[in-house]
Amino acid sequence: MYGQFSQFNAYPRLAKRLRVTMTEAQPPTRYNIAPGTWISGFRQTAHDRPPEQLNFWWGYRPKWAKGRAAQPINARVETVATSGYFKHAFARSRCIVPADGWYEWLTTETGKQPHYITRTDREPIAFAGIYAEREDGSLGCAILTEPAQGTAAEVHDRMPLILDHASLEPWFDPDLT
Repeated sequence: MYGQFSQFNAYPRLAKRLRVTMTEAQPPTRYNIAPGTWISGFRQTAHDRPPEQLNFWWGYRPKWAKGRAAQPINARVETVATSGYFKHAFARSRCIVPADGWYEWLTTETGKQPHYITRTDREPIAFAGIYAEREDGSLGCAILTEPAQGTAAEVHDRMPLILDHASLEPWFDPDLT
């Protein structure tokens, strides 16, 4: 499964589309974002408030899990609503991670061949994510994944869950569980 993505044009374009209240400067351009780093995204905490920009640690571990519990970077759509580890965040703490594309590696006889997957029209990609407060008070995030579709299936069996334009507001809505 993928573990790296890029964020260079998607963030400001998606922020504008979502009418995000920008409280900080736009995050720096990043072409190879890896797990276990800070990633930029958006969340909405109340139906009557606009989405806000935030930084999330890309590794989900809610504060109740403590210490050495797993820090997954992904959550499977098939089990996120029923998993004891994820279900509370899925019900109430959803976020969007803007991306321009993501990387997959195909194993070949000569080694791993990297593939960059993006939209052909270069429009921003909105990854569906969940987040929770971590032990240190920061927010940790996992990106939802689903079975791969289209050309992504030629490289890997899973891919990030990508929200279409019509799904952005419902995904943010904290009143929808």
